[in-house]
Amino acid sequence: MEIPSSGESSVEMAVNYNREKELQAFDDSKAGVKGLIDSGVAKVPKIFIRPAEEFDRNTTNLQIPIVDISAIEGSDGRAKVVNEVRIASEEWGFFQVVNHGIPLNVLDEMIDGVRRFHEQDSDLKKSLYDLKKRLRFESNYDLYKSKFANWRDTLTIYMLHSDPVDPDEIPLVCRSTIIKYTEHVTNLGNTLFELLSEALGLKHNHLNALECGRDRTLLGHYYPACPEPELTLGAGTHLDPTFLTVLLQDQLGGLQVLHKNQWVEVQPISGGLVVNIGVLLQMISNDKFKSVDHRVVANLARPRISVPFFFIGVVDPSKLYGPIQELVSEENPPQYKDFSLCDFFPKFLSRAHDDSMLNEYKLQS
Repeated sequence: MEIPSSGESSVEMAVNYNREKELQAFDDSKAGVKGLIDSGVAKVPKIFIRPAEEFDRNTTNLQIPIVDISAIEGSDGRAKVVNEVRIASEEWGFFQVVNHGIPLNVLDEMIDGVRRFHEQDSDLKKSLYDLKKRLRFESNYDLYKSKFANWRDTLTIYMLHSDPVDPDEIPLVCRSTIIKYTEHVTNLGNTLFELLSEALGLKHNHLNALECGRDRTLLGHYYPACPEPELTLGAGTHLDPTFLTVLLQDQLGGLQVLHKNQWVEVQPISGGLVVNIGVLLQMISNDKFKSVDHRVVANLARPRISVPFFFIGVVDPSKLYGPIQELVSEENPPQYKDFSLCDFFPKFLSRAHDDSMLNEYKLQS
């Protein structure tokens, strides 16, 4: 990619800049953001540069709630955990779970596996650089739709019940790690859906009966160290297009959650996992649970690794979702239209990363 030299004036840069050409060059490289760093780039290319108003770094000392779910086997302990999950889901849209039963070595190996994938020879990743593949290497799936590119690369694996991934398709460098982690986090997801069901005042199996966690997506994000972190973001402000997201992050940090118009730094906890409410759960809970804006800041120190695990419901065959009847009344009418995921996801993927589409499904009051 051609980068303007430091000797060019801003006027010359404006005249010479061709965004479409720069996007195409980045895409054609099939090497992602790490490829830029490997090539010796010392300045952030213009396709990544965001306006100054996006860099409100004012943060609060508040922390997202931490929920210890080890006590759920006892009735008193379970009631306490359910109440903590309810408050976090209503007021924050985010919480961290600890003592969740996934061994620390499984979490550490998952982080290392994602790192190994992204730091292997670039030619080994290029064969997977294809947005049509269900298992692929990508950088900015919305590259040509968004106003600004994100400073990150991603290993994406769609795990659809109707079209399961053959384990042999998973790159050998992280295959056993992903298989093991997926089994553990899927079981945790079932437990979390039980707690969330009870937090909504429903039977414990309600959300699992709706198959909110049947189809899943695993993302292995790699945020290279950025030479000018004040100019770009690892991930711009967005909501997750999921019922539920379980996030494993390394100890570097960088995730921020918007709470009462202030950015809250999500401090990594050894062995902890971040849980956040997706827009689909907000819709079927009829706005009782909130999906909230979050972002990832860039950093100069070293690469950051994170592994979001999306629980996305039944994508194929078509299944209709909508506000849960038990949560709807004359005093609390439905806030959203019924929707199918085979309609929702193609629309989502055709737009920029920061378009949550909530308003499109909102009923007019």
